[in-house]
Amino acid sequence: MRTISKNELTDLFPAFRNHPGLVTEILACSHYTTFPRGQLIYSEGDFCSAIAFVIAGDIRVFKIGEGGREITLYEIERGETCILNASCILSNMTYPAHAVTMLDTELLLVPAKDFRALLTRYEEMRDFVFTLLSQRLTTVMTLVEEVAFGRMDLRLLGYLDEKADNGKLYTTHQKIANDLGTSREVVSRLLKDFERQGKIILSRNLIQVVKI
Repeated sequence: MRTISKNELTDLFPAFRNHPGLVTEILACSHYTTFPRGQLIYSEGDFCSAIAFVIAGDIRVFKIGEGGREITLYEIERGETCILNASCILSNMTYPAHAVTMLDTELLLVPAKDFRALLTRYEEMRDFVFTLLSQRLTTVMTLVEEVAFGRMDLRLLGYLDEKADNGKLYTTHQKIANDLGTSREVVSRLLKDFERQGKIILSRNLIQVVKI
């Protein structure tokens, strides 16, 4: 098992860079672990015994509706933590969503009791959590607005424009549906419409953006 150095931690979490005492305590109370791609870390209703700081990888946080349809709330990348994870620890509530790794992921896990102590002692940790809370709240509010009021075709075009790398997006129709909170059938129908309009080219697990 590899160890995380102080320099590596502060490079990933620059908010802690000028606070060596906080960094020392985080490293002293935490332990390093890994999860393979596709591993469910939390299910809805789980208790949070620790908070995870992402060293590498990507985690998707999502809800599942009664009909089994999924919607992505947000993704957690390297240098971040899950605000729902923090909220559960601070409120002694269960996790209200699901969290799954999208890539092979490395985590630094800080036990719940130690996380509470760090928040009490260090203003820098509080600032980090509250800043992330503000960012995630904005993300979720935007999602609610888009789901409630946005046209799905425009949302899908915006999604393709944002996610495509050099005009290419390697993904599935189901993954897009999960991210946008709609059904795979709706996404597939709209993508075929876009292809007929000459906006995209579809192939297996690949969307090539021609013009948006």
